[in-house]
Amino acid sequence: MSEMIRVGMADYKLCAPPDKISTLGLGSCMGVVIYDTKTKLCGMAHIMLPDSTKITHNQNRMKFADTCLLDMYHELLARGGLKENLRAKIAGGARMFAHHSDNELLNVGHHNNQAVRKFLQEKNIPIVADDSGKDFSRTIVFDPECELLHISVAGVNEYVI
Repeated sequence: MSEMIRVGMADYKLCAPPDKISTLGLGSCMGVVIYDTKTKLCGMAHIMLPDSTKITHNQNRMKFADTCLLDMYHELLARGGLKENLRAKIAGGARMFAHHSDNELLNVGHHNNQAVRKFLQEKNIPIVADDSGKDFSRTIVFDPECELLHISVAGVNEYVI
């Protein structure tokens, strides 16, 4: 019997078949799935902010792209994932707060997206599917068995990447 592993905001979890993994409400937040194509082990992160060094007295490493993805990456490797088999699928990073403003500080989604891409590039993890940007929120479900990322946009549609 399979289980749905739920990833909360500012968190990550690991998963393996037959289980699936999901997170809700990716507006400016980024959903990042890193998975091993051979072992089928995967991790999903729900990232709120791009850079932990910009916030003082932070108590939650999982809020930030740099620290959350690093922790998830290390746990994937410790649990048997191999660097050369890792791939990524990403979603979210929408422009939720800056529709009517040219203030780049309000475009958190763009900064999250750039931080995620930077991390993945530094670790040589190819992005094989991407549904980021735009101006709407998403919910995602990843099935590590078939490596498909299901994306739901409230009141609009569902699609798979």
